Amino acid sequence: MAAAGWLRRRLLLLAVPWRWRCSPHRGAAGCPPAGQVRATFLRFFEERHGHRRLPSAPVRPRGDPRLLFVNAGMNQFKPIFLGTAHPRSELAQHRRVVNSQKCVRAGGKHNDLEDVGRDTYHHTFFEMLGNWSFGDYFKEEACSMAWDLLTEVYEIPKDRLYVTYFAGDSSLGLSADEECRDVWLCLGVPASHVLPFPLKDNFWEMGDTGPCGPCTEIHYDHVGGGRNAAALVNQGSPDVVEIWNLVFMQYSREVEGNLLPLPQHHVDTGMGLERLVTVLQNKRSNYDTDLFTPILDAIHKGCGGPRYQGLVGDADVGHVNMAYRVVADHVRALCVCITDGIYPGFSGAELVLRRILRRAVRFCSEVLHAPPGLLASLVPTVVEVLGDAYPELTKNADQIMDVINENEAAFQSSLERGRRIIERTVQQMEPSTNFPAEVAWSLYGNLGFPLDLIDLILEEKGISLDSAAFNELALEDAKRKAGGPPAGQLEDTNTCLDVHSLAQLQSNNVPATDDSPKYAYTLGQHGQYEFSPCQATVLMLYRDQSLQKEVGAGQRCGVILDRTNFYAEQGGQASDQGYMIHLGQQAQRLACMTNHTATHVLNFALRRVLGDNTEQRGSHVTAEWLRFDFNTKGPVTVEQLQQVEQVVQDMIKRNEVVHTAEVPLMLARRVRGLRAVDEGYPDPVRIVSLGVPVESVLTCNSEAAMQTSVELCCGTHLLQTGAMEDLAIISERQLVKGISRVIAVTGRQAKQAREAGQCLAMEVDSVSLRMKERITLIPEMQNISKEVGQLTKMVASTPMPQWQRKELHTILKVLQRTANTAVKKLEMQQAEEKAQSMLAKYCNQPVIIDTVPADSLSMLMKIVNQLCDKSPGTSVLLLSPQASGEVLCACQVSKVSRTLVETRGTCLQKGAGPTAQQVPVEAFPGILPSAAG
Repeated sequence: MAAAGWLRRRLLLLAVPWRWRCSPHRGAAGCPPAGQVRATFLRFFEERHGHRRLPSAPVRPRGDPRLLFVNAGMNQFKPIFLGTAHPRSELAQHRRVVNSQKCVRAGGKHNDLEDVGRDTYHHTFFEMLGNWSFGDYFKEEACSMAWDLLTEVYEIPKDRLYVTYFAGDSSLGLSADEECRDVWLCLGVPASHVLPFPLKDNFWEMGDTGPCGPCTEIHYDHVGGGRNAAALVNQGSPDVVEIWNLVFMQYSREVEGNLLPLPQHHVDTGMGLERLVTVLQNKRSNYDTDLFTPILDAIHKGCGGPRYQGLVGDADVGHVNMAYRVVADHVRALCVCITDGIYPGFSGAELVLRRILRRAVRFCSEVLHAPPGLLASLVPTVVEVLGDAYPELTKNADQIMDVINENEAAFQSSLERGRRIIERTVQQMEPSTNFPAEVAWSLYGNLGFPLDLIDLILEEKGISLDSAAFNELALEDAKRKAGGPPAGQLEDTNTCLDVHSLAQLQSNNVPATDDSPKYAYTLGQHGQYEFSPCQATVLMLYRDQSLQKEVGAGQRCGVILDRTNFYAEQGGQASDQGYMIHLGQQAQRLACMTNHTATHVLNFALRRVLGDNTEQRGSHVTAEWLRFDFNTKGPVTVEQLQQVEQVVQDMIKRNEVVHTAEVPLMLARRVRGLRAVDEGYPDPVRIVSLGVPVESVLTCNSEAAMQTSVELCCGTHLLQTGAMEDLAIISERQLVKGISRVIAVTGRQAKQAREAGQCLAMEVDSVSLRMKERITLIPEMQNISKEVGQLTKMVASTPMPQWQRKELHTILKVLQRTANTAVKKLEMQQAEEKAQSMLAKYCNQPVIIDTVPADSLSMLMKIVNQLCDKSPGTSVLLLSPQASGEVLCACQVSKVSRTLVETRGTCLQKGAGPTAQQVPVEAFPGILPSAAG
């Protein structure tokens, strides 16, 4: 009865005309809050037009190494447009979807970072509202839905809206998109508000190649008042802005530049939430909406300066308002990126995020004069604003604050170091010379010291940077990073089928390649792995983005088979290498399989030792090693590393059977203790279970998966864990606070790592024993100190168990301190003995000038200090000839003599304390025994 009543109420709700429901609990009176604007968009397409609502993808791109961040709503649907979505995956089943996608545009093709703050509409992070059709509806329905939502639901005045369409391009043989124009006219848009624009404005492309098509944009006139603002559309006017772009993907751009019709037509729309909210809340700036005002208020409260006034350009004296915008925008980007697993670092997206954080910190401290920690203190406010839409922010709030505070402290330390380096460099420069470009580049590249800050400091000192040399270094670095494949290695374009070729194969009813033989391997009589050969039929060849029956001798091509036992890269496992005719080729595959199974065992062991909250945050498997990232509450201790290795070794000794089976995805997700990552899995999905049959873990209420490793995985694995032989964790470090990365090796490499560790441990023990002996000679103790330093370097760089590396580092630190202390003690003893001997020789003379044997300048200075301490009225100059032909020189003038030196102005250093230097022998012909006289 209750269910039937709910259904009747549901039907009644849908039967009522769907209207915009405004309840302004946030935002200005009478204006819809941003959360309601977002929810209304999603409900409109979901409830009225049958779209499936999807969550936002993380801003860290999946499977697209060319992309730093997800920068558009379509990124997660790229496999659909390209025709590469797994036919059994949930992704391939989509027809109509809607979502609000988190986007970051800072770095790469879309880089708005340096513009943020200068105006009131650029952002690094923003939300993209979008609806998609994959081979379903097209232009007429898309335009109709958009117009209905904007004018009937959001109730935006129609006379303020202008639409554009593609005017055609004769060079590409494309006529004007009159179909789109006619749709708008039929919807009642006045002809004066329907405007044609060329390729650069109204033709959207995914990249240099790939799916593309004409688009139609909807623009809003902020001024209105019955005027015709057609002349301001697409002219960069802040009064008339684009709010929604509807892309009609109907072509594919080929390598040669020509366009081919796509086998299926798609719709891809994107509307910036920030701009839409600005319109609906009757504001002229995104920063004046309730997406930003709470954060701006929190900044004011934290820094105590003047309030945000929305000023730009020359009116913004001191750039205070720009700083407000920068900090508000950047802290949103930091929260979203850190939550989605991107942390400030030194390359790629991590480097961009590092720059975002440091730019925000500088504006906090240098412009807003805020105390340290302001940036992290804004995180709860960001979570309050965005947390309802993206609950992952609420879950990770503490970690976000920790990462920001940790990186802010590191940046402040880098700034201090950088300033000291600049000071030292300036002191050593010749007059009227430019600041060396190499030093500036090192500051920028290694310390992350901002370029504009370098220029500012040098300007204050009246010094210029050698800009030409600096730009040359920057150009060389850019070339190095952008350089294509390694020398002698051409990029192969024949290994990835394009969308047209895929469509042609499908239209010819060519079935997808059966790659199930990749799982066909057994254990031989002597325990060796045997990969079953796979007999296959060549269906087609692929070359230069087209399917071909034959290719010429010496030409590279792709080969399309009906069956294959090769493994294509997916799920973190590298692709196979080998020969189509070489049946015995198994080394690459077996090594990858071993390390992939080891990754599963390691995942289980980490959870067993560190707790059930330990979650995988990334992994990569190669034939040589495996990498595994996971969340942790703190640094992993020596004892925990040993325990993790022990859990793995126990499972290896038990030689557990590796069970696999394909099961329905819905059934798999019910398994208690199942380990899965944020990926799109095909249905049915493959389960890999160690030691427990899959049927057992699928049993209702079974806890079997809690006691072993059970994961969703498409990778190839060992049949029994014993073949791993051993596993050694050779590296463990924190990427950021709360996220650790381990690197491990297996089999023979693990054995070699343990042997190397044992050898180094024996050498450290040997040094420890010698340190306990009574050593009275300074050179001998200095040699031990050097040996400890060399061992420290070897321990740091040699592949060995990480727990042992940490233990040896601790021992070596103590040994280094002990050796240094012993050297100083012996030097002091020897210096005291020599000083006593010289005092007896010179009988309190006011000046002592002599030569003494000394191994180092520090030793010579110690003798001088001892003499002056024991005879305060004596001035001392000591020389020590060296085998190299140079002379060590140390002197100190007595306090009585210093007065004479200052008044008479002799050539000795004025007011001199102890001084020392290395000089040629010829400088003292009358003093040294080796000189004449």
